[in-house]
Amino acid sequence: MSSTVNGVVFLALAFATIGGAVMMLSTRNVVHAAFWLLEVMLATAGVYMLLSAEFLALVQVLVYAGSVAVLILFTIMLTLRRREDAIREFEPGWGAGILALLFGGALLFAVERFSAQLPAGVMPEVVPDVAAFGEKLFTTWAVPFEIASLVLLVALVGAVWWSGGDGK
Repeated sequence: MSSTVNGVVFLALAFATIGGAVMMLSTRNVVHAAFWLLEVMLATAGVYMLLSAEFLALVQVLVYAGSVAVLILFTIMLTLRRREDAIREFEPGWGAGILALLFGGALLFAVERFSAQLPAGVMPEVVPDVAAFGEKLFTTWAVPFEIASLVLLVALVGAVWWSGGDGK
């Protein structure tokens, strides 16, 4: 693809990601917020595809968009007793918005100021094969992945216990 097409697709995905995040934070319905989160995760997978990181895009879709979003929706549906419980009051945090803008400005300033001083990335001499990738994956990332899955399991069990009610 040409660089113009990549730029247009990247801008579309970037606006989809940022717009979905803003909508997720601003919607009053928690179920709608979960669906906006799903949209953000899918747009992030699209950015990974643009970067030719197909494995990360697949993991993003399978683990985050598939598993986590379904877990969040399942937990929301388990804990809601009435339709009115899905609506939350919307109180915009103006202080948090100002802090986010200040942090974003500081981040942009730091990137502009120090990006020229960073060393260029170096590609490896040879591309690692699948066996080396698997060994690195299961020796480095297996334990954090299992810990994350246990945390999600505990969260789901806690949500089910919390929604148990008064024993009737």
